[in-house]
Amino acid sequence: MANQALQSTDERERALLASYAMFSNLSEGRRYEEDEHPYRSFFQRDRDRIVYSAAYRRLSGKMQVFTGDMGDYHRTRLTHTQEVASIARTMGRALRLNEDLIEALALFHDIGHPPYGHAGEDALDECLKDEGGFSHNQYALTIAEELETRHQSFPGLNLTKEVLSGQATRVDKEANGVQPLLEAQVVEAADSMTYDAHDVDDALKLGLVTLDEVHEQEMIRICVDLIKQRASDLGPEEYIRALIHTMVDCQVTNVLENAGPFLANSGWTSINHVRQSDYRIGTVGELADTKKAMEGFLYERVYRHPELIKTRERAQSQIHTLFDTFVANPAPLPARFKKRIEIVGLRRSVGDYIAGMTDRFFEQQYLAFVG
Repeated sequence: MANQALQSTDERERALLASYAMFSNLSEGRRYEEDEHPYRSFFQRDRDRIVYSAAYRRLSGKMQVFTGDMGDYHRTRLTHTQEVASIARTMGRALRLNEDLIEALALFHDIGHPPYGHAGEDALDECLKDEGGFSHNQYALTIAEELETRHQSFPGLNLTKEVLSGQATRVDKEANGVQPLLEAQVVEAADSMTYDAHDVDDALKLGLVTLDEVHEQEMIRICVDLIKQRASDLGPEEYIRALIHTMVDCQVTNVLENAGPFLANSGWTSINHVRQSDYRIGTVGELADTKKAMEGFLYERVYRHPELIKTRERAQSQIHTLFDTFVANPAPLPARFKKRIEIVGLRRSVGDYIAGMTDRFFEQQYLAFVG
């Protein structure tokens, strides 16, 4: 029985959310019907199921861009995910969107990444090219709907259709023939802001680029001007922290100063208007141009750095080898992946098993079965 002294989710959302936000009571629900919780909304429960999942915990052992061989300062998939959630919730609150849905989407968005980041994803895509390839975004849905075990009565996490469809738009930008909810758009924008700023931070810390090289980027010049207006006499480490913070802050400000007025004047009164519009939340104008140039710099000077290329090539070779080893002899696979062969086939089951590994566990498996 509901506690009459507690504010209901409906009451809270009616007081706080804009008309174009995703209200919990409008959720299309879950594939497998469950009783509602007395004081947690659909999307709060989604968030908790994601956080308590094994796949989410394993993100702490998966590289973002840089490997553990290069130190322990830089981001993992888990810390990146937490940073995305923080930034996305900040924007969502300012725009009066559903923060619970935003948090669930943000915490879920990278849960399907395999070991060794995009290098691992590309290798698995090659291994599975005859089975439709591999996408970490699609694999996240496989985890949520098939691989995780939450309840004996049904497979997967049984997340709401809104979280699943939000993730599906990362696979196909117009999945199901409708535009993504604003909550999903905010997460997409926050993801882009986060990896741009923090890849710069990690690359500087690891010595892959110099501060002088970074200062040549127009986006950084904009940030430096802002820092000079706010602070002086910063030490080297304080300055870099201020620079990274400002990279995020100026993008968030840009989004809010543009999206806020647009949404306020849109006349939208429901999510139906959102789904029928081609509007997208993101950085705009001069900052968007400088952001694109910064991403080009990161690609050429960081992601294509000789040290990272060496690591990438080694990781991809090992993934191909371990994949072929398990396909030739699937006996070492865990029981549930052996059973899965009957459902999705041998090669896809092997790919799913490898994709769930942390970097360290992959190395252990490689040494155990390849040597």
